[in-house]
Amino acid sequence: MFSLTDEFDALHSENCELKDACAKLKRDTRELEHENKILKNEKIEFDMKSLVLHEDLEKIQETFRLKEDTLVTNFTKLEKESLELKQRAESLLVENNKLHETLKQVEID
Repeated sequence: MFSLTDEFDALHSENCELKDACAKLKRDTRELEHENKILKNEKIEFDMKSLVLHEDLEKIQETFRLKEDTLVTNFTKLEKESLELKQRAESLLVENNKLHETLKQVEID
């Protein structure tokens, strides 16, 4: 009789230990699920921020491309205008020299 009671007590004790271990595992599982939910929410938040930053970066890059295009266009126009002004200045210098020569001739005569 003692051995049956001892075996029952041992099984009961083991059963209680298993119940305690299961309860602890359930608590750990709930805590991990909660932490996982928090991490998923943080990931969603980071993904949204990343998307906004990516969109902002694309807008900034497009703005830079447009400004670069404008600068290239303006630079080309200024180079052309500078060349035209240089040619005009040279033409005026030639004309000025001719007028000086003509003036000298008039003074001599």
